[in-house]
Amino acid sequence: MEWLTARRTIPVGSRPLVMGILNVTPDSFSDGGRWLDPARAVERALELEATGADLLDLGAESTRPGAEPVGAAEEARRLFPVLEALRDRLAIPISVDTSKAGIAEGALQRGAEIVNDVSGGRFDPELWPVVVRHGAGYVLMHSRGTPRTMEGEAVYSPEGVAAEVAAALGEGMARAVAAGIDAARIVLDPGIGFAKTAEQNFELLAGLGAVAALGRPVLVGLSRKSFLKRIAGEEHLQVCTGVAETYAATRGARIWRTHEVGAARAAADLLANLLTAEPGAAVPERR
Repeated sequence: MEWLTARRTIPVGSRPLVMGILNVTPDSFSDGGRWLDPARAVERALELEATGADLLDLGAESTRPGAEPVGAAEEARRLFPVLEALRDRLAIPISVDTSKAGIAEGALQRGAEIVNDVSGGRFDPELWPVVVRHGAGYVLMHSRGTPRTMEGEAVYSPEGVAAEVAAALGEGMARAVAAGIDAARIVLDPGIGFAKTAEQNFELLAGLGAVAALGRPVLVGLSRKSFLKRIAGEEHLQVCTGVAETYAATRGARIWRTHEVGAARAAADLLANLLTAEPGAAVPERR
């Protein structure tokens, strides 16, 4: 399978791709405030690439539960200097985590190739035309409500959360294609933690094959999520994140959006070796 972006074709195969998270925000749930300074953010981006990231996801507005919205001017102030400083310095594709058409436009003009839209096209009707105009890659995520209201939206039909999420993503993809976005540019994200309870997150992971059956690569964002913290606490959260990401890969997820890039890349490489190994075959070394 392939994923087309504004500048390249990304092969999506047996080894899960690692999408490194870089939040230039003061209030993200895990790393808020650490990378607000553009110079530090650029250093972090280069570090993520060096430790094995296949893609970089850059966000300037927190989408954690309860987060307050950020205006476009402030989002641009945080985001655009980092993109400008990274231009021609990263070999890997840059994804911009935004639901605003104006931010997506400015980011794509500054070197981003992918728009990662947590709203699935619900928040800004002008976003999809921007994606079409630039031929950008697009992450279509399942969500309900807004970050401020989504915790009250976690009610699903008797068919189960996985079936309902898959149906909603299928409908969203059909609308995006009708709006002019090439299906080959779309990746699907089931929205773990977005309008889902802890129990629904586990059910969704177990039923992830229903999303993979839609025929496009599946991205999961499991890193440091609160439902994993309930089991692991802080001390073992990285280990539980890695197990959850690996389990998701066995259910069809081919892209991991994660904070711990080095650990995720090692796990992805190991998983690829396990899935492709034959008796007597040499174990390939990490590139």
